[in-house]
Amino acid sequence: MRARSTLAAAAIGAITIAIVAGSSATAADNSEMAKHGQGGKKPKTPIQHLVVIYQENVSFDHYFATYPKADNPAGEPAFTAKKHTPTVNGLSGALLTNNPNATNPFRLDRSQASTCDQDHEYTAEQEAFNALKMDKFLEFVGVGSPGCPDYGFGAGLTMGYFDGNTVTAFWNYAQHFAMNDNSFGTTFGPSTPGAINLISGNTNGANPPDLTVNGEIDTIAGSVIADPQPTGDVCTTRDNVTMSGKNIGDLLNANGVTWGFFEGGFDLTQTNPDGSTGCKRSHTSTVTNVKKGDYIPHHQPFQYYASTANPNHLRPTSVSAIGTTDQANHQYDTTDFFAALANGNMPSVSFLKAAGYQDGHAFYSDPLDEQTFVVNTINTIEKTPEWKSTAIIILYDDSDGWYDHQAPQIVNGSTTDADALNGPGKCGSGPQLGNAQGRCGYGPRLPFLVISPYARLNFVDHSLTDQSSVLRFIEDNWKTGGIGNGSFDQIAGKIDKMFNFERPAHAKKRALFLDPDTGLVAGE
Repeated sequence: MRARSTLAAAAIGAITIAIVAGSSATAADNSEMAKHGQGGKKPKTPIQHLVVIYQENVSFDHYFATYPKADNPAGEPAFTAKKHTPTVNGLSGALLTNNPNATNPFRLDRSQASTCDQDHEYTAEQEAFNALKMDKFLEFVGVGSPGCPDYGFGAGLTMGYFDGNTVTAFWNYAQHFAMNDNSFGTTFGPSTPGAINLISGNTNGANPPDLTVNGEIDTIAGSVIADPQPTGDVCTTRDNVTMSGKNIGDLLNANGVTWGFFEGGFDLTQTNPDGSTGCKRSHTSTVTNVKKGDYIPHHQPFQYYASTANPNHLRPTSVSAIGTTDQANHQYDTTDFFAALANGNMPSVSFLKAAGYQDGHAFYSDPLDEQTFVVNTINTIEKTPEWKSTAIIILYDDSDGWYDHQAPQIVNGSTTDADALNGPGKCGSGPQLGNAQGRCGYGPRLPFLVISPYARLNFVDHSLTDQSSVLRFIEDNWKTGGIGNGSFDQIAGKIDKMFNFERPAHAKKRALFLDPDTGLVAGE
């Protein structure tokens, strides 16, 4: 495992050096806005830089079911919680031994990091939640072999969870910073609805408004509920849609705030070690042994909007221009983030999406590959001058169908043919926000962590939040105004309790460096 993280870190460094060296601009040539990653309105809080690491397909219980207690078997990284560590709304008592589902939850060993992908469609998740009784996961979202490792559990694999001996880094980040145990997907459904909710809080406005391909409903009543790809993206290969309305990129542009969405594989000019290039750049995970494309079009939400799309994946005009408006239109490769970081022009707001094999999605990715990306990224940020004014948020696009015991509040209902929470054609009492159908939520509970010098220490926030709470924080911090038009941002819970802005002397130099292989504190 050491070799995997060492190579990943070396690759980040090598690419960064190459990009910086190849640019005609230098840090000395930057404007003050680019140099400091700032521009537009002064932030409301000490957070001048927000980095959102947006990963794939994990429910809260799947990663934090027994936090802060790990089994600590021999041969796995050991985890021992700090004294006075708060508990979370996880699995204990009857939920572990007499669960209402057909199989009790069970621990997945570190050697079982590679797993089958579960069903996580809009309708199937509602059926699994079964009128919020949370007791039909095996029947509607559980997936087993053939073709993927289910370790003999079959559909019962959906009840599996990891602990601090596998997702060690995430448990250590929770120990040293803050997390929320009451955060949900804005709506039910897979990756694309989650990604769009992150940047606009509104999956309505799709064109075509009703699209069904091979029996799968991609859009219904104008809302995206599945994973169609963005129209016009040169890497799009199947059914596709566009989105109307505004997203947070539009608001940041209007207020002169630097920003970017950085996804692995977006730079089509690079060639990977395996010789793959263009839209087919790929990696094969040494954990799952699955070859997966780095760039996944339906994971790139800004590509659905004409105002923020970069359909031909044009490169930024220089490293110094990253975060500003040029031909790249704020859409970049993850390597561009590290190049900007090294060049001293970290954008005010950065969204990071790992290459496929490191994004945490079951089957083609896994917790160990995910940990490598997350830890290397955070370690790198913590070594920069910008760290003292940075907040890093880790959250997820959907639950993958993994079991979580906590029923959500249905704050916005829907009554389309795709809805099924309270019976056929019904999820809650109907739409409240913008009167838009096909946006029933909140959906499954998901992990949410804040890593920052200003994050509260070893703190668990129980405030009700969702994916669009990130959108609301950006809007509030940079005073951009809201999205409007029925966006969930207008009712999103705030994440402010996870920060302590009153003790800057305590906060400025706090950092935590972890080993990307083990997830343990570096040097321990």
